[in-house]
Amino acid sequence: MAIELVTQYLPYVDELFTTESKKSLLTNQDLNWTGAHTVKVYKVTTASMTDYGRTGPASGNWSRYGTVQGLDATTEEFTLKKDRSFTFAIDKLDKDETGNQLAAASALARQVREVVIPEVDSYVYGVMAEGAGQKPTAAALTADNIYTEIIKANNALDNEEVPETGRVIVVTPDVYLLMKQCKDIVMETDIGNDLRLKGVISNLDGANVIKVPAKRLPSGFGFMVAHPVATVAPTKLEDYKTHQDPPGISGELVEGRICYDAFVLENKAKAIYYQAQPTNA
Repeated sequence: MAIELVTQYLPYVDELFTTESKKSLLTNQDLNWTGAHTVKVYKVTTASMTDYGRTGPASGNWSRYGTVQGLDATTEEFTLKKDRSFTFAIDKLDKDETGNQLAAASALARQVREVVIPEVDSYVYGVMAEGAGQKPTAAALTADNIYTEIIKANNALDNEEVPETGRVIVVTPDVYLLMKQCKDIVMETDIGNDLRLKGVISNLDGANVIKVPAKRLPSGFGFMVAHPVATVAPTKLEDYKTHQDPPGISGELVEGRICYDAFVLENKAKAIYYQAQPTNA
């Protein structure tokens, strides 16, 4: 006797694991692209110090203050390059016959969470690593040397007069494991709830530590110590729309567009220290 067993579909979707973006801790929104696709900022030089001529101008000078110098005012140009989009349709019957699990609102949220945010994060971290003003030779990180390498990075930022408050240490989960295994590292875990909600997991040598999945970081990423003053990461447009029964479709049409970019300011590039690890070719 044949018995057909019942197959039941539950109102549950097996979602992928995703991580919230932490790039806001590493970047700033100091420049404004409203009404423009390109912005320019000035870089102005300074005058050198000299000895004041108390008894009169030095030979060849007319001013007791020294030689009158001119100041250079050059510009940096930042043009938005990333204008990305997506679209998909959900048929009315598909929505009905999947118990409303295939619905526009949840599908759009999933698209942003699993596709858009990881793409933007990967791009921004890549720009920062590429534009870092301090990039020592790639070195293998271990539990024995990780503390030394991190304090070397902070020391390098100190020597460049980078602000001490607001620095962030970016590590992969594997490097964070090395940090926890290092006998020299005692991380401050008494972090305020507001910072925890943003992704800060601890504090080391005065800098907040955040953990980012390796797949969102450049190949061979070791760690990065950065101050948000160095990187501008604008999102000029973020537009998501759901159309009900548009011409040619019985169901819902979802469209999304995001225009974004990231730029490392030339005069502040030294505020980023990127330590890579050797990769197997």
